[in-house]
Amino acid sequence: MRPAFYGLMTALSMVLAYAETLLPSIGIPGAKIGLPNIVTVLGLYTVGFKGTAAVSILRIVLVGLSFGNPSMMIYSLSGWVLSMAAMTAAKRTGLFTPLGVSVAGGVAHNLGQLICACVVLESTAILAYFPFLLPAGVAAGAVVGVAGGVLTERIKKYTDPRE
Repeated sequence: MRPAFYGLMTALSMVLAYAETLLPSIGIPGAKIGLPNIVTVLGLYTVGFKGTAAVSILRIVLVGLSFGNPSMMIYSLSGWVLSMAAMTAAKRTGLFTPLGVSVAGGVAHNLGQLICACVVLESTAILAYFPFLLPAGVAAGAVVGVAGGVLTERIKKYTDPRE
């Protein structure tokens, strides 16, 4: 069942990435809801870090090749690295629900992309944008966390934990 589930998670995250390209901007340049991260939250709670990492990296590369460019992939991977670290750490504490884990990931993702921009632009001035991205990361993380939490509960309800 695992390979099929990984395939379904990859396909769902790609569909959500494409759907997100059709949505209007949320008002802050460069900020997005991060709909594919619903699958990341689901993965962390169902298949663990390694499987989620594989699905996420595959999604970033495939979406970058399909709808983006190499620059987009670099920024996405930079945000993902810090986001996965934050979400994994938050989940491991046992203190956070999927909503809290996702909010940590949303904020960390924005910070990761800004750090990448600092390296690319050879300037830390871009970090001044973080206070504007912080509320967007919290809001997007909350939306993704609620959806990911609901999806996780539904998946767990209808799957055999022994598989």
